[in-house]
Amino acid sequence: MFVCVCNAIRECELRAAARTHPGDVDAVYAALGKVPQCGSCLDEATEIIIDERACAQLPVVVPG
Repeated sequence: MFVCVCNAIRECELRAAARTHPGDVDAVYAALGKVPQCGSCLDEATEIIIDERACAQLPVVVPG
């Protein structure tokens, strides 16, 4: 499933990057060589990153 259509980022790619790269959603996108475009995916992407890190017991960075 695509999480970010603008950048063609699949959920599995986002989850893998969340496990190996620290930071918020912008940092994870940057690790994938991408920059958020329209922003409509950011809430869902953030939830996926938080979920993946919780499952892997990694630190979670909450924006704000």
